[in-house]
Amino acid sequence: MTLLGGVAYDPVVQRAAAIIGSAIFLVIAPGTLAVYIPWYLTHWHFAPSLFPIARVLGAALIVAGLPILLDSFARFALQGLGTPAPVMPPKRLVVTGFYRYVRNPMYVAVTALIAGQGLLFGSAWVLEYGAIVWAGFFLFVVAYEEPVLGEQFGDEYKRYRANVRRWLPRITPWRG
Repeated sequence: MTLLGGVAYDPVVQRAAAIIGSAIFLVIAPGTLAVYIPWYLTHWHFAPSLFPIARVLGAALIVAGLPILLDSFARFALQGLGTPAPVMPPKRLVVTGFYRYVRNPMYVAVTALIAGQGLLFGSAWVLEYGAIVWAGFFLFVVAYEEPVLGEQFGDEYKRYRANVRRWLPRITPWRG
């Protein structure tokens, strides 16, 4: 049993709440940013290709980004016992899976999904929107997320941060 807000919760209940919360947040946040808005801008109609291999590159970014996003959300719920949403943060620092390569795989994946759609559908508007989203992610991570994780997880996060880059993946996984 773990105390949350003065109430004792069974670990199974904690994990179930984390899974449900993560699924809801997945639909609301990345669903809106990486699915609804690109659809709204393109209606998923193909415009002329932006350059010769743009569609192939776009499809590759989508195919790579989606499993990274889903895996990262699952790890927050199953290992971190929380969600990516600040209202129900993880109780444990998640440093497995894609987090061994890059500190922010969810943001990287969402940006890849948006950029992939821009390239696939030939939409400069979606690419510009993706740049704005990434800038928002950058500011949020630097101004809020990293300081909060530093306070919450202390030396564990400091060590992780020193070994895994924020945006560019490592070649080999960190085994901290």
